[in-house]
Amino acid sequence: MRIIIIVAVATNGVIGRANGEMPWHIKEDFQHFKKATMGSPIIMGRKSFESLGKPLKGRENIVVTRNANLNYDFDDVIILHSLNEAIEYCKLLNKEKIFITGGGEIYNQSISIADEMIISHMKFEAEGEVKFPEFGMNEWYIDSKDDREQFEIITYKRKS
Repeated sequence: MRIIIIVAVATNGVIGRANGEMPWHIKEDFQHFKKATMGSPIIMGRKSFESLGKPLKGRENIVVTRNANLNYDFDDVIILHSLNEAIEYCKLLNKEKIFITGGGEIYNQSISIADEMIISHMKFEAEGEVKFPEFGMNEWYIDSKDDREQFEIITYKRKS
């Protein structure tokens, strides 16, 4: 099972606001995200899920929270209490790949165990308090690049 981080990052490292919201809305990047993650489990933190407002269709939505009493009125949302628990759950699903979809705290916890990163590098700065963790290129190589008008999608793979 491949663990893949998928994220959109502004040139100043911003990925979101403290309340879980994204500071931009670019339809082309949302379409890329949907196409990449469709049919796979997605793991996200509580704030990221709540900013969506509902589960994303066609994917197993796994929400990680420390709140033992958290509950949602959605049958298709799995609530787990650590990233490790979420990954162990995904192993039981026997899927080829799983996606880490944010937010900042989940990315910080997962960057050391991810096999791949699909990063939409936005071509602008954004206002926000949440930043993507820095990573050393000595651990990664660029597998592919796809240049778009407002962003460039770069797929990084961990060096073995």
